[in-house]
Amino acid sequence: MLKIGPYEFSSRLLLGTGKYPNFDVQKEAVDVSETEVLTFSVRRMNIFEPNQPNFLEKLEVENYTLLPNTAGAKTAEEAVRTAKLAKASGLCDMVKVEVIGDQKTLLPDPIETLKASEELLKEGFIVLPYTSDDVLLAKRLEEIGCHAIMPGASPIGSGQGIVNPLNLEFIIENANVPVIVDAGIGSPSDAATAMELGADGVLLNTAVSGAKDPVKMAKAMKLAIEGGRLGYKAGRIPKKRYATASSPTEGMSIG
Repeated sequence: MLKIGPYEFSSRLLLGTGKYPNFDVQKEAVDVSETEVLTFSVRRMNIFEPNQPNFLEKLEVENYTLLPNTAGAKTAEEAVRTAKLAKASGLCDMVKVEVIGDQKTLLPDPIETLKASEELLKEGFIVLPYTSDDVLLAKRLEEIGCHAIMPGASPIGSGQGIVNPLNLEFIIENANVPVIVDAGIGSPSDAATAMELGADGVLLNTAVSGAKDPVKMAKAMKLAIEGGRLGYKAGRIPKKRYATASSPTEGMSIG
């Protein structure tokens, strides 16, 4: 069971809702993923304009926990304002804090992310900050009270997978709150690796919505995350320099 603040989820896959070919494919992908958390950019929603197209219109949103994010914010002030807008509209009191510091790499601004998270915690939000794989920043975000830490595997939408597994392991080892690997996942093997490292969950969007068959990829990601988690809990064998026979040699007769 994945616990984030007061929420509990059976699925460890958090799925984004943007960039699908059409609403029907989006709905089918969400269905087969069996996710319980849908994330989206508040800026993409016409919250106060019900007559405008709603990219969540095909989804039975009442069956999911919504995780609005502050994508597009470049400062803590912008992120806080966006989060408050989402909460005022009744979407959810849980928010993914995203403050981008560089438009080429889309890497998060660590200082503004920390400031925004601190302010939103004071306002009573359930705060999940998107951050880099900076070990000390992750710990600092936990210390101020964030309910989960969301380090990127690699730049947003890059599909590069996990480029720094060592730092992710350090973050996971040090954390007393859930660690959800966010951004850069490209394939089911990437998602499985994140879970085998000990992550509590994976948030992804482009890897599914940008796949040739988003529906099949959504199911593949679901299974990869389940398999990776099970493998982590089972405990893998240690790596060895030389071969070890898989069958016992004691007591064998040699003719």
